[in-house]
Amino acid sequence: MIFSSILFLTVFLPVFLLGYFILPKKLNIKHLYLLLASFIFYAWGEPKFVFIIFFTTIIDFFLVRKMDSYTDPFKRKLFLAFPILLNLSLLCYCKYFNFFIDNLNDAGGLLNLSLGNFSKIILPIGISFYTFESVTYSVDVYRKVHAPLKKFWEYQMYIIFFPKLIAGPIVRYHEIADQIQTHIHTDNFANRINGFTRFCIGLAKKVLIANVVGEQADAIFALDPNQITTTIAWIGALAYTLQIYFDFSGYSDMAIGISKMLGFKLPENFNNPYTSFSVTEFWRRWHITLGNWMKNYLYIPLGGNRVDKSRILLNLFIVFVLSGLWHGAGWNFILWGVYYGVFLVVERVFVRDRKPKGVFRYFGWFYTFILVVVGWVLFRVENISTAFQFIGKMFSFQFNNDYVMIYKPNFLFFFILGLIFSFCSFNSKINLFQEKLFGGTLSKKSVLILCVAGIALYYVSLICLSGGQFNPFIYFKF
Repeated sequence: MIFSSILFLTVFLPVFLLGYFILPKKLNIKHLYLLLASFIFYAWGEPKFVFIIFFTTIIDFFLVRKMDSYTDPFKRKLFLAFPILLNLSLLCYCKYFNFFIDNLNDAGGLLNLSLGNFSKIILPIGISFYTFESVTYSVDVYRKVHAPLKKFWEYQMYIIFFPKLIAGPIVRYHEIADQIQTHIHTDNFANRINGFTRFCIGLAKKVLIANVVGEQADAIFALDPNQITTTIAWIGALAYTLQIYFDFSGYSDMAIGISKMLGFKLPENFNNPYTSFSVTEFWRRWHITLGNWMKNYLYIPLGGNRVDKSRILLNLFIVFVLSGLWHGAGWNFILWGVYYGVFLVVERVFVRDRKPKGVFRYFGWFYTFILVVVGWVLFRVENISTAFQFIGKMFSFQFNNDYVMIYKPNFLFFFILGLIFSFCSFNSKINLFQEKLFGGTLSKKSVLILCVAGIALYYVSLICLSGGQFNPFIYFKF
């Protein structure tokens, strides 16, 4: 089940919220209700995977409690290693086993050797996200950033809490640990209204922009390379650039909005990334929670900034290669990680934290945006040779036969609208309004007006979905 499905919008969410709001304001009752709803939400697509989460959370919870009971450093490290290895091994098996076997068979084919046929492993929904959260629980308790949870179902709720379960934001344990006990005290009318408005904005971003431009992107990437001109290639690349942003940031907005209605505050996941003036800044603004996770649980343990300069650059490169691999089991994802790793290392050496001024700022923005668009082609196209062909078309300056492309209805309108929304934060007043909106500091009058607009967006999105509209979710498979 995903947030932008008719079933979720017309049945699950209304019924869940009605039940949650009328229940007595007692922590245990609210927690059990949330747990039940989260298990139903996750089990709707693949019931058998619920048992994987259930049993791994049991092991994690008791191993981490055991670790916390020790003062001996060796025993603490030993009991830290067990849950981390369990979760990462499960992730690697489910996500990368097929990729590993396929590549071994391809390599063996050169020598007429084969490992034989193996059954394809089905990837549990959202495993990349809840695995990382399981790791943060173990590490945060080990580092004594926060004490472990006392009740098993509280830990289960941290992992399986349905708003963030299948696509984040990736919530580090210490960011939400206290809220598990205190969220009922911030479950109030203002947060419900603000959360609902945020949810509707995210839903509109997903349904009205991402879906429309995404359908056109799919049509272009499905074309024969000989039919693609420079114009068509750029429209396809830009359409996918908008699709992945409004798809994923819209889903994050919906997750943050639902959580706020329940009294939780999840971390922001996007901050107008396409207005960045460097690749480094882009990665501070894109999928922020993944970047924070990689920094705190991979980059810093590798040595962070405490090592010599060459090792810092190597650590940075390793982190982004692994970030690419985290997104998917494919050579294109690894290449995408290498691509960003190279540019980040180059910027670290030659640019550092110096911010360009005047007209050079916009040169920095143009350079960054072009690199990001090209990067999304590597991300989108599984076959690396085909990806390079597509990128070659983008820079071939071939403008003949542009008429071959038939544009989907409403595409150009929502394409332009998506570009406007992507760059509107360049205006300081709009940026300030957005900060107030997402920060929940608007006046009551503004909030009520936006709530009415949110209701309208909710029903317009529902009408579009009821028409059988194209409705994928890109990060669902990660």
